[in-house]
Amino acid sequence: MYNSSSITEFLLLAFADTRELQLLHFWLFLGIYLAALLGNGLIITAIAWDHRLHTPMYFFLLNLSLFELGSISTTVPKAMANSLWDTSTISYARCAAQVFFFLFLIEGEYCLLTVMAYDRYVAICQPLHYGTLLGSRACAHMAAAAWGTGFLTAVLHTANTFSLPLCQGNVMDQFFCEIPQILKLSCAATYLREVGLIVVTASSALVCFVFIVVSYVQIFRAVLRIPSEQGRYKAFSTCIPHLSVVFLFLSTCMFAYLKPPSSSSPSLDLVMAVLYSVVPPAVNPLIYSMRNQELKDSLLKVLTRCF
Repeated sequence: MYNSSSITEFLLLAFADTRELQLLHFWLFLGIYLAALLGNGLIITAIAWDHRLHTPMYFFLLNLSLFELGSISTTVPKAMANSLWDTSTISYARCAAQVFFFLFLIEGEYCLLTVMAYDRYVAICQPLHYGTLLGSRACAHMAAAAWGTGFLTAVLHTANTFSLPLCQGNVMDQFFCEIPQILKLSCAATYLREVGLIVVTASSALVCFVFIVVSYVQIFRAVLRIPSEQGRYKAFSTCIPHLSVVFLFLSTCMFAYLKPPSSSSPSLDLVMAVLYSVVPPAVNPLIYSMRNQELKDSLLKVLTRCF
């Protein structure tokens, strides 16, 4: 029997047993991490530097890049250090911090994606009211609501999870600390409170998902009524990056958390965790810059000025 007060560190799942594969994972994660830092950093710099991009859509995109930089920086550096130094330990306090910041940033990002769906809805379905509904103060309030929701959710889950007594040891089947793995270590009779909180959070996430779906149904109906083909293409081109990011975010999270328990295994859980926590922050800047000529022009000016 373990007592949570006696646990000072957790053991994370190693990527491989051999030294060569551990170093391979280190270099792979380093490349992905640098790509995420570069891509999101360039987007933040371009939006902040170019006054033409000081619009609601790019303001929300800047916040999205901040969320993604934070989320990947919460998990990947520790995983790289463990692979490089051939260790798998993480302190109790650092594990709690990792859970808090990861939940904070992931939940905030999801709320922000919902706000961005509303931005696209107003821009296409109610363009005459765009300046009124999405003024600078309204945008600041919506962004603050996304950050605040993520913070509140993270505080509740982290405080509740780490107040549970741990009776099943300190070994996790994951490369970073996450709530489902910690619940596996808790006493069976005590984790129902956290499960109830997860259900409440999942219900609110479902509401956001329904809002995004309804928004895009209205958007597609409005776009299809545009008489010119060029106008339809321009409207669709502003929605495709956001829709792609939403699909990538939701699909990887659903595969990770909604798969049947019978198909669960440490290796599969590890792959799913990499897909939803590491890949999107590195891929999303590419998705947003590929079809956005204004952003590409600004990024080119930033790179030209730097080099």
